[in-house]
Amino acid sequence: MQLYERASTVPTHSYQRQDWQGGYESLKTEYDYWIDDIEGQIPPELQGTLFRNGPGLLDVNGNAIHHPFDGDGMISAIAFHNGRAHFRNRFVRTAAFVEEQQAGKILYRGVFGTQKPGGWLANAFDLRLKNIANTNVVYWGGKLLALWEAADPHRLDPATLETLGKDSLNGVLADGEAFAAHPRIDPRCNQDDGAPCMVNFSIKPGLSSTITIFELDPAGNVIRQHAHNVPGFAFIHDFAITENYCIFFQNPIAFNPIPFVFGLRGAGECIKFQPNQPTRIVVIPRHKSRQMQILETQSGFVFHHANAFEQGEEIFIDSICYESFPEVEAGSDFKQVDFDALQPGQMWRFHVNLQQQTVLRALIEPRCCEFPTMHPEKVGRPCRYLYMGAAHANTGNAPLQAILKADLETGHRQLWSAAPRGFVSEPIFVERPHGEGEDDGWILALVYDATHHRSDVVILDARNFEQGAIARLHLKHHIPYGLHGSFTPELFIPAY
Repeated sequence: MQLYERASTVPTHSYQRQDWQGGYESLKTEYDYWIDDIEGQIPPELQGTLFRNGPGLLDVNGNAIHHPFDGDGMISAIAFHNGRAHFRNRFVRTAAFVEEQQAGKILYRGVFGTQKPGGWLANAFDLRLKNIANTNVVYWGGKLLALWEAADPHRLDPATLETLGKDSLNGVLADGEAFAAHPRIDPRCNQDDGAPCMVNFSIKPGLSSTITIFELDPAGNVIRQHAHNVPGFAFIHDFAITENYCIFFQNPIAFNPIPFVFGLRGAGECIKFQPNQPTRIVVIPRHKSRQMQILETQSGFVFHHANAFEQGEEIFIDSICYESFPEVEAGSDFKQVDFDALQPGQMWRFHVNLQQQTVLRALIEPRCCEFPTMHPEKVGRPCRYLYMGAAHANTGNAPLQAILKADLETGHRQLWSAAPRGFVSEPIFVERPHGEGEDDGWILALVYDATHHRSDVVILDARNFEQGAIARLHLKHHIPYGLHGSFTPELFIPAY
């Protein structure tokens, strides 16, 4: 394994909680500027736009929200052109965001425990969902869409980030209908003569849950849509695809809505992990001629998948798995989380045999890790390299301070670390134009620098972390810890 960057200066316990907490302050200013404070050099071949989404407001007029997942979505765009970079950020002007900003107070309950002022009486029987558009952002079919899995997307102007309104996918979605925040891009769809397509889903949970699959062509039209019922309550954030299947992990949880209905808790606080129940793997064919299958494996909780691929009647899924669901407690303070008391997320490989109806699993990355990414041409196919946010130390649980490159063929690992005072976001792989090899490209990530209370855009050579960062673009401010994002080779800078 490669040595940590600046390893000799980093203590074993690689972070201070107070440093980590600084990344959870609201950013209330919307910026628009060329980035001039740069260490190193931006590769001139790096052309296009990195879009990021995440909760930009952690309070409403000074009234703190209970959990960052309840924060209003803020889009950041970093456009790379001829060795320079431009930054812009704007909040998604959802109807609820506009209402609360005008009122200067919290008007909506949050899924993860944020309550309106006034106690349980003010919150009882108010079951409205606030579409916060804070989870992902993707450019597809000529549209920039901000996604939140429990409702419909918001469309933005990709150059200015102005909110254009909610988007129904050309009339496919009803008002408020869900469209998940983890679309997968199939680079060569075998149902469309090798053309790429975007695959996504929606969940209608209940005693029996409905999973709907959507497939969109490069023009953004829904060309395939089919729904499937699965027994039990389904709390699913992400999924994986292969050339012929969509794969979902139905985590073993129970949902008791009574405290939510009576205004005592948020919906997310009513979820309880069931450690004695198995995790179900739901395999849904992308071709209607095949049948859905449900298999069982050991209890665990999966937020994110890295990739999946087929070998004959066997499917392999690489996923970040937790021993249990990190439950959100009423009255708790997320900034005071005790990392040492929690089990880390780790990368596991699940081996599914559809004919024999068996599931085997093996640990392939024991280090605490999250937010996996890979070369986009390898989605749904066997891949050699995975990249992910990781803890600085190789054991235990901790905030993400490093970016890990895993070679799944040789077992070799490379690690770039921003410890002790840096904290990383989801890495994004960008392929080099006319690149040679699966790892020929760059890793882009936002890194919160607690020393200066600002964020950096870090560029790494995806082939070799040992040389350190190619460039660190110092922003004029911090960006609150985000969730997901994407890169497009399309260039979106005003006046271009």
